[in-house]
Amino acid sequence: MEEKRPIETPENESVLAPASTAYRLGCLVVVITPFLGFLAAGYGLWGWGFYWTELVLLVAMFIATGLGITIGYHRLFTHCSFETVRPVKIVLGVLGSMAVEGPILRWVATHRKHHQHADKPDDPHSPHKVGERSFGVLAGLWHAHMGWLFKPSSAGLGRYVKDLTNDKTVRRLSQLFGVWVALGLLVPAVLGGLITGTWRGVLLGFLWGGLARVFLVHHTTWSINSICHLWGTRPFNRNDHSRNNMIFGILGFGEGWHNNHHAFPASAKFGLRWWEVDPGYYVICVMKWLGLAWHVRVPARSSVSDERGQLRT
Repeated sequence: MEEKRPIETPENESVLAPASTAYRLGCLVVVITPFLGFLAAGYGLWGWGFYWTELVLLVAMFIATGLGITIGYHRLFTHCSFETVRPVKIVLGVLGSMAVEGPILRWVATHRKHHQHADKPDDPHSPHKVGERSFGVLAGLWHAHMGWLFKPSSAGLGRYVKDLTNDKTVRRLSQLFGVWVALGLLVPAVLGGLITGTWRGVLLGFLWGGLARVFLVHHTTWSINSICHLWGTRPFNRNDHSRNNMIFGILGFGEGWHNNHHAFPASAKFGLRWWEVDPGYYVICVMKWLGLAWHVRVPARSSVSDERGQLRT
């Protein structure tokens, strides 16, 4: 099962311009604002308490946007591990955008570049760029987790998304990223107000289902880039430092089985053992049963066995 690699063409380079100062300031806002919202939501526990409405909004939005990232941004748009109908593609694109991790084209291009140069000098977010000593590990952890967001490393990313720039639906979804972000914050606020019938419900819905949820989704995704390239198991012998991490396998809806994913990047299935929980793949299986997904790509058992035979000691 081979990964499709888009080729570079001049017209793609204009789709993803180099990161500007304004872009980096925008990244700072995107990183800091959810954190402040998380703190405000926590502080509000002493004054307003925490009720079922806030819990349901937090969990529901975390699940919806987390699945939008792993199924939509990652398994569908980045690796083309299954095919689906246009309405589902739109829903997944919108949900993934609501996670506030960047427009589809930039996210996909960055991730494809990561796979092509995993833990090598051109990897956008390897924790191993700055050495293996104590401070090097900490600096690398910071860089892989969120420091890379502020570095002007986006020049040339357009070469990785030729297939998607030719898809009008995906291109439009990516262009409307700001709209989907606003929608992702507005929906829980409105629902909180409608359910409780109070302005307090609007505010708490915004804080818990909006900002606090974005904060939690952010750090779950970023932990795949950082923690899952430092700590965990390595059942497959890859030329990188990818690791399987059960905690983020669960929190990330299957994303934490990262060594598996690097061994079989085009697979829709990340959890390759029966006990490796992979909610993202389970949803794809339900979609397939409903006729909403087809050409679902998974590695043959013989391929998994052959790869696993080359264990890293």
